[in-house]
Amino acid sequence: SFSEPREGGNGTSVFKARLSENGGALEGGKVIFQQQPAIRSNGHFAGRLAFAPDGLLFLTLGDRQSMADTAQDLGTHLGKTVRITSDGAPAPGNPFFGQDGALPEIWSYGHRNPQGAAIEPATGRFWTVEHGAKGGDEINRPEAGKNYGWPVITYGRDYSGLKIGEGTEKEGMEQPLHYWDPSIAPSGMMFHSGEGNAAWKGDIFVGALAGQKLVRLNVENGRIVGEEAMLEDLGERIRDVREGPDGAVYLLTDNPDGRVLRVKP
Repeated sequence: SFSEPREGGNGTSVFKARLSENGGALEGGKVIFQQQPAIRSNGHFAGRLAFAPDGLLFLTLGDRQSMADTAQDLGTHLGKTVRITSDGAPAPGNPFFGQDGALPEIWSYGHRNPQGAAIEPATGRFWTVEHGAKGGDEINRPEAGKNYGWPVITYGRDYSGLKIGEGTEKEGMEQPLHYWDPSIAPSGMMFHSGEGNAAWKGDIFVGALAGQKLVRLNVENGRIVGEEAMLEDLGERIRDVREGPDGAVYLLTDNPDGRVLRVKP
């Protein structure tokens, strides 16, 4: 996914291509999905990709910062997660398929800026991590057709310190599985296989930008039951986190001198 300039502004898009046999070029590339509408904004692109076991593609889409209220509007892709085929078409069985005034790609709504996404290996379920405002970063497990509340409910406050929306709970809106207050500005997200360290099996690792650390969340039966802060002494913004084939954790830092770091279990 990437931010694409378009008439009327810009927006998150998905580009598909095939890597050449020699690994030196992309072939047959084309844009298969574009967030609608395009608007003029430099914030909250989200844009994480996660392929489900059935080959369908989940994509996170931010509210673009200046358009928070549209996260509740099913006629836009702003503040949504979507589920599409590998060719960019709405996935069969999506919850709003055929509903007047709703875009058929939408899977869930009421999101702010989900910058991390991953599929839980044991269950195939889709999870996200998203930025709150001043506090209120969230871990969610988006389910078909459900409303995750932004900007009506949140555990954060506006950067001015003022209240956002109606509070922290409302009927018909989902609660996060976990939240941070104060904010850590979470980014990349992955589940660990337990390779090299059985104690990490099924746990979530999340990179923190403003928080400048790696966070391990202990997951048991779909619930987050513990949290460990790691690598705080590095003082680096961590943009992405992935597991290597040997169980090592690879981190991408987001600094002027960005680095790829390898952390053994």
